[in-house]
Amino acid sequence: MMIPYFTFLHWLDLLFFLILFIFLTIVSIKAAGENVKLLVSMIFASFLVTSFSAVLGLIILEKYTKKAILKDVTQRRVLINETLVLKGRVKNIGKFKINYCKLDIKLVNNGWGHKFQKGTFFKPGGLNLFGSKEKENKKPNVIKATRIIIKDGLLPGESKNFSAIIPYPPYFRNTYLNYKLYCHWCC
Repeated sequence: MMIPYFTFLHWLDLLFFLILFIFLTIVSIKAAGENVKLLVSMIFASFLVTSFSAVLGLIILEKYTKKAILKDVTQRRVLINETLVLKGRVKNIGKFKINYCKLDIKLVNNGWGHKFQKGTFFKPGGLNLFGSKEKENKKPNVIKATRIIIKDGLLPGESKNFSAIIPYPPYFRNTYLNYKLYCHWCC
C-alpha cells in the first residue's frame, strides 16, 4: 500500500498544497462575490493547479530520495541456452526505503568498431503504401529487456544480490551492453 510508505517529506508536500488550495479557495470566494459561475471556475482551477503541483512534487521527491547503485556487476554468456547472465548487488545509498527497483538492459550487436547496419538505432517510420523495397530483417540487432530486481523493499544502507537473464543470439558479434537502474515506490 502506498500510504504507509510516505516519508515526512511526502506528507509535507501534501500539507503544503492542501493549505495552498484552502488559501486559493478563500481568495476565490472573496474575489467572486455573488457570481457563482466565476466562483466554481476559480475553485476548479485552484484544484487543478494544486493537485497537479502536489503530484509533480511527489514525483520529484521520489526521484531524488530513492537512490540506489549497482555494485560488482558481472556478465557471463551461457552458450548452452544462448543467454547472458548479469549478476551483482543493488545498494540503497539514500536515507529512505526503496520498495521497487527495475533494471533496463540493452544489448546491441556490433556496438563499437564495426559498420552499423541500416536501422540499428533509428528506423524511419511513416506510411508504407507500396510495400518495402528491402526485405525485413528477421534477426534483430538490439535486444531490450526489463527485469525487476527488487520487489520486496530495500532499507537505507542495505544491499541485495540480483541476477538477470537476457537472450544472447548466436549471431551477435562485438556487442555493447548498456543497463540502467530505476528505483521508486511502486511498479
